[in-house]
Amino acid sequence: MTLPPTRFGVRRRAANDWHRATGLDMIRKLKSGQFRLYSRKKDESKGKRRNLGTFDLLQKARQHDREVQYFKRR
Repeated sequence: MTLPPTRFGVRRRAANDWHRATGLDMIRKLKSGQFRLYSRKKDESKGKRRNLGTFDLLQKARQHDREVQYFKRR
């Protein structure tokens, strides 16, 4: 998928946009300013995503997401 060029050259899509476009970005910013990590799959019984933690910094939420994914594939 290519993006149209801009006046200043080729437009590049940020990694965060890719995650949102593919539905893999499960970190959401709350009104309080904190970030919450949700599971990628919905819980079958409730139909909602599981809360995997709330963090003050986006970096901490991303780190925890990497740790969860590593543990799942171990």
